Amino acid sequence: MLTKFETKSNRVKGLSFHTKRPWILASLHSGVIQLWDYRMGTLIDRFDEHEGPVRGVHFHKSQPLFVSGGDDYKIKVWNYKTHKCNFTLLGHLDYIRTVQFHHEYPWIVSASDDQTIRIWNWQSRTCISVLTGHNHYVMCASFHPKDDLVVSASLDQTVRVWDIGALRKKTVSPADDLLRLSQMNADLFGGVDAIVKYVLEGHDRGVNWASFHPTLPLIVSGADDRQVKLWRMNETKAWEVDTLRGHMNNVSSVMFHAKQDIIVSNSEDKSIRVWDATKRTGLQTFRREHDRFWILAVHPEMNLLAAGHDSGMIVFKLERERPAFALSGDSLFYAKDRFLRYYEFSTQRDSQVIPIRRPGTASLNQSPRTLSYSPTENAVLICSDLDGGSYELYIIPKDSIGRSDFVQEAKRGTGGSAIFIARNRFAVLEKSTNQVLVKNLKNEVVKKGTLPIPTDAIFYAGTGNLLCRSEDKVVIFDLQQRLVLGDLQTPFVRYVVWSNDMESVALLSKHTIIIATKKLVHQCTLHETIRVKSGAWDDNGVFIYTTLNHIKYCLPNGDNGIIKTLDVPIYITKVTANIIFCLDRDGKNRIITIDATEYIFKLSLLRKKYDHVMSMIRNSQLCGQAMIAYLQQKGFPEVALHFVEDERIRFNLALESGNISVAVASATEINEKDQWYKLGVEALRQGNAGIVEFAYQKTKNFERLSFLYLITGNLDKLSKLMKIAEVKNNVMGQFHNALYLGDVKERVKILENAGHLPLAYITASVHGLHDVAERLASELGDNLPSLPQGKTPSLLMPPTPVMCGGDWPLLRVMKGIFEGGLENGATGAVDDEEDAEGVWGDELDMDVDGIQNGDVDDSLQDAEGADENDEEVGWDVDDLELPPELDTPKTSGNARSSVFVTPTPGMPVNQIWSQKSSLAAEQAAAGSFDTAMRLLHRQLGIKNFAPLRSMFLDLFTGSHSYLRAFSSSPVVSLAIERGWNESASPNVRGPPALVYDFSQLEEKLKAGYKATTTGKFTEALRVFLSILHTIPLVVVESRREVDEVKELIIIVKEYVLGLQMELKRREMKGDATRQQELAAYFTHCNLQTPHLRLALLSAMSVCYKAKNLATASNFARRLLETNPTVESQAKTARQVIQAAERNMTDETKLNYDFRNPFVICGATYVPIYRGQKDVSCPYCTARFVPGQEGNICTVCDLAVIGADASGLLCSPSQVR
Repeated sequence: MLTKFETKSNRVKGLSFHTKRPWILASLHSGVIQLWDYRMGTLIDRFDEHEGPVRGVHFHKSQPLFVSGGDDYKIKVWNYKTHKCNFTLLGHLDYIRTVQFHHEYPWIVSASDDQTIRIWNWQSRTCISVLTGHNHYVMCASFHPKDDLVVSASLDQTVRVWDIGALRKKTVSPADDLLRLSQMNADLFGGVDAIVKYVLEGHDRGVNWASFHPTLPLIVSGADDRQVKLWRMNETKAWEVDTLRGHMNNVSSVMFHAKQDIIVSNSEDKSIRVWDATKRTGLQTFRREHDRFWILAVHPEMNLLAAGHDSGMIVFKLERERPAFALSGDSLFYAKDRFLRYYEFSTQRDSQVIPIRRPGTASLNQSPRTLSYSPTENAVLICSDLDGGSYELYIIPKDSIGRSDFVQEAKRGTGGSAIFIARNRFAVLEKSTNQVLVKNLKNEVVKKGTLPIPTDAIFYAGTGNLLCRSEDKVVIFDLQQRLVLGDLQTPFVRYVVWSNDMESVALLSKHTIIIATKKLVHQCTLHETIRVKSGAWDDNGVFIYTTLNHIKYCLPNGDNGIIKTLDVPIYITKVTANIIFCLDRDGKNRIITIDATEYIFKLSLLRKKYDHVMSMIRNSQLCGQAMIAYLQQKGFPEVALHFVEDERIRFNLALESGNISVAVASATEINEKDQWYKLGVEALRQGNAGIVEFAYQKTKNFERLSFLYLITGNLDKLSKLMKIAEVKNNVMGQFHNALYLGDVKERVKILENAGHLPLAYITASVHGLHDVAERLASELGDNLPSLPQGKTPSLLMPPTPVMCGGDWPLLRVMKGIFEGGLENGATGAVDDEEDAEGVWGDELDMDVDGIQNGDVDDSLQDAEGADENDEEVGWDVDDLELPPELDTPKTSGNARSSVFVTPTPGMPVNQIWSQKSSLAAEQAAAGSFDTAMRLLHRQLGIKNFAPLRSMFLDLFTGSHSYLRAFSSSPVVSLAIERGWNESASPNVRGPPALVYDFSQLEEKLKAGYKATTTGKFTEALRVFLSILHTIPLVVVESRREVDEVKELIIIVKEYVLGLQMELKRREMKGDATRQQELAAYFTHCNLQTPHLRLALLSAMSVCYKAKNLATASNFARRLLETNPTVESQAKTARQVIQAAERNMTDETKLNYDFRNPFVICGATYVPIYRGQKDVSCPYCTARFVPGQEGNICTVCDLAVIGADASGLLCSPSQVR
């Protein structure tokens, strides 16, 4: 059984397939009806108006309707498009078991526990016939697919066949007057629309199901006596043919398969059984663990079945429908109906080659699974699932193509899969031993070999190579050298398709396609929601594949799209140009013509074949939003521009590609405020002041205009704007412009007119306009405002812009690869003068987007192709008085030297640093923090970068300085180099200056020692940790200094560990044992002698107070061995030894053995004795118990314990 789809839900009592769409209805015991798309695996809709279980459901053959019947005695007819119940049919007096539409007439047949069968007309919404005769519940009733018959099954142990011919006649022929009379009588005294034709008796218990054969006069029934019975009928009688025994409990449903000569039944014994209808024997049984089966449905047109059980339903197939085929040059070999067939692509000739005899097995799924062909020997290997996997080898005689009478005994063998790997050698997979057997054409083993991974299938991968598949990976294995040539993690691969040149391979899974190279280097992965069925490579290296309902393409970079929609699934065999050769599920060869323009266009873009792209744009019908979006996404908005007629999209694309002239033309066509605003923003970005001004004028955006005139220093137009504001009575705008112009008189006048006399008076007095001030003072009288004392006023004047008037140096908008060619192609011939202009544009590599204010107008006219007189005023373009044309000399080729071209910027210094250095400190100084972090991770295993953040920033800021050129220009950043002198070459960049050096660390070390001596342990720990954090970012020059740095790490590490333990000891007030242990461990850190004496003294005191005299005396002896310079220390030590000699015991047992050498774990502070396993920090070398592996080191707080690292790199001398 091949399960295609499965649901989990309440008990499923009714099922119905849609004839055309991939839908199935499931009615549940809970009263809900679900509509599923079994191809996508999604729930489309649910209908829940029934009260209680819904036992029957059925789709109409052509209308968007379905019918349902439930335990609420109601039959409901639904429209799945409107998601509503159209109407309800009432009449049954008990549970309704099944409902079914007639294939032709507007009838519904229903079976009920009220012991009747009713036929309803769903158009007139009436009951047109009641079939009475059963004397127990009627469990099912259905129409014959062709004849006027109904079959019903009942718990009265009978199956009845009813003739409804009279009902059909009554429906078809309009009743005349005579008939109407008899009809009235019939209605009164019980009609004869349906008569019982046969009563089939034979079951010993109630019958649950009966159904007709789609074409033959056969009936199959299933009952509570656990038997399936087959009945035959003719015109006059019906009789039992055979009984199929095997079910262990009530048979709930039984049906004939639509396509094959088999019967499928299911039962409450939790099994589905498949029977051979001709031999009447059991073929196969499928069981579920816990779920009883209740209902079966057979798809009317496809090889699909569905079964409903206690916790959901399954949609399944009984046999694979994919024909086995193998390609060889221009020909195809494939298996169909027990014959090997041959198809020639060029002539489309199809012929039988040889019969492939299948032994008469009582089982399904024995058709060939794979086919492999050796062209030189004309040999075919056919693999099937027979006997758990077997193969047959046929040698085709040269003259037998077209003559299918030749019967040959095949050479057979068992094996998971078999393929040709050379001219006369084939490989067979032996799954049990995971070996591959290489055999010759006599079926003799030549060679054996074990495979590198547990393999469940092998595929061809070039001569002598195998592609081995396991659950989650594939490998290419060279049988000769016994080498793995490549491997790749993949979902479970079902099919492998090699490109014609064997350079690429497509690995097809159920929902995934992986494209890889011949060495299995991954190129791209595609995910499909609908199952992938087949695929082939076309001549351009594009992979064409099919899903259940589409033909699609996949480009080498992973871009994909739909080529065509399919009605039925196909299996692609070959793709040439725009023709797809394929096999359908019936094993017929089909040819499909496709439109390859879209993917060829995308491929040309991908491969940068721009001439090809241009010719396709000119000649093909490519268009659509998807193509425009694709071009935009791939960074070709200028190409997309040529596909678009819609002005709004043209405008957006023009802005994106920086094509101002097209944008102006489109904005003029659209003429909306929003577009002009966007145009202004883009023109401002490019520095095209003329267009900015035009855009602002169009939207009458006077505030932006006045600011633009201010920063470009266009004071004439600013004063014009002030007059416009006055005319428009815009006081605020008028005042702003007066302020920008520095026009004091105008400002006083505006304030006075606006009625702000005090402000006008103050403005006049401050700026020394005394006569005006006196006039205003007399008007104000007593309300005269007082001026602030002791302040010196200054005149507000805007600064003069650096570049006055005209455009700024324009941004260089490069001409797109396509633009020149496309425009020429579009316009055809142009006269000489325009030609010359084109050459200029190309030579300068500049867009002619209005190089000066004056040229904007020309470009506008070109773009719009319309009369521009009304806009000339806005542009303020004066006609130049030029001498007659004859006198203007033609521009020479060298004239371009007079146009200023901005020099191309060199590579920024920090980029040079970043490229040249492999030292983390220099990368950080260059600003390449991510590279610095990667280097530190690789060299020292550092993962926690939080403590280094401020140092990275210090290094970066410390290696750069900043200069101000003048007020309106941005700040200039300067890189500072290490060891620079005046004689250095200006073209050679030195390394960056660094703020941290080794001498600073030596100073810090002394400060740390001092803090330790004075007992400021927290301060000392902070100093030592800062040294550990700085060392990775220090650079030294010589090898000797490198050794000193490494030595410093060890010294500092010992102090950090010791101080951490000492601070921990001081926190632990209650635990005397642990306090003694920590004090003892501190004495085993490698400290300076004065500090070691203090540690020993401390440990001795702690142990002595805790009455651990033996341990205390050990510390006292070690203290005396250091020859203490302070007499009091020596004296105390001697006293402790004397006291201990009287009583050499320890009151508490410590985890401390001074005789056994040990190191201390930096996280748990326990001793790790010699011989015990430990792990270390790759940076500070602190040691830890194995359980700490993978954590951040607690000593340096930077590196990961136990990580692999290459070692500290802190000097250019190490790199050389």
